[in-house]
Amino acid sequence: MANDMPSARPANPRFSCGPCTKRPGWSLDNLKDTPFGRSHRSKLGKSRLKLAIDLTREILDIPTDYRIGIVPASDTGAVEMALWSLLGQRGVDVVAWEAFSADWVTDVVEQLQLDDVRVMTSDYGLLPDLSKIDFDRDVIFPWNGTTSGVRVPNGDFIPADRKGLTICDGTSAVFAQDMDWSKLDVTTFSWQKVMGGEAAHGMLILSPRAVARLESYKPAWPLPKLFRMTKDGELIEAIFEGETINTPSMLATEDYLDALNWAKSLGGGKALRARADANAKVITDWVAETPWVDFLAVEPETRSNTSICLMIVDPQVTSQPADVQAEFAKNLVAMLEIEKAAYDIGSYRDAPAGIRIWTGSTVEASDLKTLTEWLDWAFVHAKAGIAKAA
Repeated sequence: MANDMPSARPANPRFSCGPCTKRPGWSLDNLKDTPFGRSHRSKLGKSRLKLAIDLTREILDIPTDYRIGIVPASDTGAVEMALWSLLGQRGVDVVAWEAFSADWVTDVVEQLQLDDVRVMTSDYGLLPDLSKIDFDRDVIFPWNGTTSGVRVPNGDFIPADRKGLTICDGTSAVFAQDMDWSKLDVTTFSWQKVMGGEAAHGMLILSPRAVARLESYKPAWPLPKLFRMTKDGELIEAIFEGETINTPSMLATEDYLDALNWAKSLGGGKALRARADANAKVITDWVAETPWVDFLAVEPETRSNTSICLMIVDPQVTSQPADVQAEFAKNLVAMLEIEKAAYDIGSYRDAPAGIRIWTGSTVEASDLKTLTEWLDWAFVHAKAGIAKAA
């Protein structure tokens, strides 16, 4: 078994879709100047948090009249902060095509229990019919489905003259895909995704239209302290200047700043997107010449360049019962982890069985190229196990 192994392993075998791998060259030594034991409300603490906001704006080219805030509980906290604070004024369309966007359906339908809700879903690998969305209503959708590898190709489906707000979960898209800010009223993401930051912190980006809604509308339900962005009908501007609602980790903040400065040194958002595209091309080229695997995303223009989800399509495998196919995929993934060739590349637990590879900006294309050799090796040996079982 060992004799036919690839001659080299990826220099960095971390291909997890979250938390994602650190930037090339990352070291704890880079964080030695973290202001440990200092208040996040001190002049120093607030300046570091404000710098994280300012660099985020610069690298993502976010319009100057959009507010950017650091919020608790990662991307989930940022999304739910928006849902609880903004919804209820008008009807809502919730668009979901994978596990996390399905969570927002649960929030709106079962928890907020709004009366006028339309839910649009699709099977894994497909987008719902975006032409059926009514933008006179508030619309909730992910830009990139992390667990399905399916993304919207662009923001053209969103009209400029919409009456409702667009609330976009952008957590595995921001920094790697071209976000059309003019079409987005609320955008959320977490530090742990494309930039390889630490978990538990989210980012909330609000357009002027979203701010106007916050200042003119009061939900019928009580809001916990962590969700409150207004006081006496006015936006609490300090939240978007580095005065966080709850205590942030200054170590995680410095780590995010390290990633942002790395991105800036490369050339900013354009360079990050180019890296992700080049990484995705490595996998795309390999899939094109590999008969046993295919993309879960059906349409090429909707395929993610960060969370690439793959199906095993070899007839000998697909002819097996579903539980055997799932076990095959798990065995293949486990084999690669044992050999320290790839960590955490199994499909998400609620998604179809297969492989999920992170190809975001902090991953090196050379490591992905080496990974494909190991994937072919693992497939051959996993398939041999099916033959023996038969």
